[in-house]
Amino acid sequence: MGIKEDVYYEGGPHVGDLIFNLLLGFMVIFIPLTVGAIVRAFWLRYRITSRRISVTGGWMGRDRSDIVYSEVAKIVTVSRGLGAWGDMVITLKDGSRIELRALPRFREIYDYVSDKISSKARTVSGSIGS
Repeated sequence: MGIKEDVYYEGGPHVGDLIFNLLLGFMVIFIPLTVGAIVRAFWLRYRITSRRISVTGGWMGRDRSDIVYSEVAKIVTVSRGLGAWGDMVITLKDGSRIELRALPRFREIYDYVSDKISSKARTVSGSIGS
């Protein structure tokens, strides 16, 4: 029998990201951002558990990336939408990066993930917003 995996967050990007980009889409220059937000809203899903972070995305949700906490070297966050949502970039020990865009409750999720990573990675990441 496997080890129990508790789900902390499961869902897609914040709906405010889609609404904001749809409003910007009325100006022709922002159409690529609007298309990106629509694709994220339909096919991007996050699953953050006690053991890993899974990101399912790409065209029609065909790509999946799984990250175990022991592989995390650094986490950087950026607030978006007046702080209602944010982006989180997770750098792995091999140098690759995973972006979690328009993440709802990103401050709470950052705190949760920060508790799971090594103390060295926590020190390099610093506090949220820095």
